[in-house]
Amino acid sequence: MRPRIRYLLIVLALVVAAVGYKCLDPSVAPIFPRCPFRLLTGYLCPGCGSQRAIHHLLNLDLAGAWQMNPLFVIALPYLALVLLLQPLAHRSPRCARLRDLLVGYRASVLILVVILLFWIGRNIVA
Repeated sequence: MRPRIRYLLIVLALVVAAVGYKCLDPSVAPIFPRCPFRLLTGYLCPGCGSQRAIHHLLNLDLAGAWQMNPLFVIALPYLALVLLLQPLAHRSPRCARLRDLLVGYRASVLILVVILLFWIGRNIVA
């Protein structure tokens, strides 16, 4: 499949998902999956609340999104930048270096440590 068509299909899928998350509240709509980790252990995983945070963000409720999952809210600009740099990295060496810096080994280790600390912290506080 050509990269441009694949990219358009991904964008279309994201738009459809965004409309679904905007219109339906994951905390009450039964079509959204529940966290298997929480169902099995009773503890929150690092991603718990992300679906509800997406719903709140799409409805322009930053405070509500923050209450559901602050790490997700903080990570969104980072993820958006990485996704934006991916197609640009093929055209610009500068974008490629920045992308490699953001997703390289050191960044990956730092992200893993932050996620683990968040995971532990949210279960101690909760």
